[in-house]
Amino acid sequence: MGRVTINDLLTMKSEGKKITMLTAYDYPFAKIVDEAGVEAILVGDSLAMVVQGLENTLPVTMDEMVYHTRMVSRATERAMVIGDMPFMSYQVSVEEAVRNAGRFIKEGGAQAIKIEGGSEVAEKVYAMVRSDIPVLAHIGLTPQSIHRMGGYKVQGRTEEAKRQLIEDARTLQEAGAFGLVLEAIPMDLAKEITGTLTIPTIGIGAGPYCDGQILVLHDVIGLFERFVPKFIKRYANLREEALKAIGEYIKEVREGDFPGEEQSFK
Repeated sequence: MGRVTINDLLTMKSEGKKITMLTAYDYPFAKIVDEAGVEAILVGDSLAMVVQGLENTLPVTMDEMVYHTRMVSRATERAMVIGDMPFMSYQVSVEEAVRNAGRFIKEGGAQAIKIEGGSEVAEKVYAMVRSDIPVLAHIGLTPQSIHRMGGYKVQGRTEEAKRQLIEDARTLQEAGAFGLVLEAIPMDLAKEITGTLTIPTIGIGAGPYCDGQILVLHDVIGLFERFVPKFIKRYANLREEALKAIGEYIKEVREGDFPGEEQSFK
């Protein structure tokens, strides 16, 4: 099977088939995620937290995002690779937004980009799509807006906020976005938005009614423990497995059991 395309995702929505996405940030994990069979890999600006050890996503740069996207693209054969526009890579102007989005395609080898924001970024989404850069939009809890939002809080609880998110979703679809990430919103609102749009919705903390789901890989496999959001389900605990393996290595070296004959040359 060839690489997943936008048309494949649109077909999956029309046929009621769920879309799976995960993040990845380097060659080894991207290769594993791709082989596992997800439809898309997001090279998320979440790498600032789960890879670089920063407090939030705001400091990560375009150069760093392109660097990680290039590694992920090199590892994948089937999954669509989506580069995540970092903070201040698109806010200043339409021209700068298009230029930076193009870097993900030209330098990073991605097939699409993701951008946070509602109606206020619609003009930039339109310009990117007109420049042949596919766009996955992102509304609800947008981590780059944590200072304005007052932290990582569920969005869309009031009637006014609900109406605004529905309007944002429609506007972004009209601007040409091929899909829409819904983060940390009530599941009934996510269901309403999903039913309103012809493009697929991808939920993260938005309940079961979205057309697909995305999670941060390091949350799924137990490699990030600083905090665990309510919407995370951990499917493995690689941190514990790694501690166990490394501890066994230290023990064998100290006791003279490693290296043995099998690991030595004659």
